[in-house]
Amino acid sequence: MSDFDINQFKIELEPFYEAQSNEVELYTAAYNARLPVMVKGPTGCGKSRFIEHMAHKLDKPIITVSCNEDITASDLIGRYLLDANGTRWVDGPLTLAARHGAICYLDEIVEARQDTMVVIHSLTDHRRELMLDKKGELVKAHPDFQLVISYNPGYQSLMKDLKQSTKQRFTGMDFDYASAELEASIVVKESGVDADTAAKLVKLAEATRNLVGHGLDEGASTRLLNYAGTLITFGVEVKDACHMALVCPITDDQEVRTTMNGAIDVIFG
Repeated sequence: MSDFDINQFKIELEPFYEAQSNEVELYTAAYNARLPVMVKGPTGCGKSRFIEHMAHKLDKPIITVSCNEDITASDLIGRYLLDANGTRWVDGPLTLAARHGAICYLDEIVEARQDTMVVIHSLTDHRRELMLDKKGELVKAHPDFQLVISYNPGYQSLMKDLKQSTKQRFTGMDFDYASAELEASIVVKESGVDADTAAKLVKLAEATRNLVGHGLDEGASTRLLNYAGTLITFGVEVKDACHMALVCPITDDQEVRTTMNGAIDVIFG
């Protein structure tokens, strides 16, 4: 793999991110110390965008893995594959990042099987190494390597949570939705709607978030607000855009939908 170029994983265009507090400084310090980072927060609040923003800001490549229950240790580490010349070893994303010095971002890590997560342990302590058992190789992590994980603590359960033996290998950062004013400015920037419309979309999102535990598992995310704003800028009528982006995706319950549609009527007139 002498011709492998890790820089292909660098993010060329800076992802837009509006800081809420001192998270940029905190993450920079963690990266400079090469400490593993765990980012927690609700769906669509900007966790992944923040990590991408920081990778760009630090000029580091980033390899992202969207975790799911079918991911195996081999999917992360690598495996032997057959080709015309016989078998060859192919590094997985975790091994690539460790070997070549990238940020490895495991998104929604609680979706992965817990036995799969054990493979990251040796990369998150003083060893900073990864054993490739099938290949008989010990990979010492590149000096620029960092491991970052994220998940939504709102969906924690006995079946989907990180073990303490994993959690306590990471530093932690809590994320939440931005303040109303800041969230509206993000929607303006991301979707192109005017400030008044953005403020009303945020007010609607807050109404849905107040329904969490009363018919909704989770309220409308900033991501969905950006979708609604984008539809509006593309000429979709406001109420249709809100239904398409903010009602239909988050609930099938007709009673809750009626409540949300009522909120749309009140807020947008």
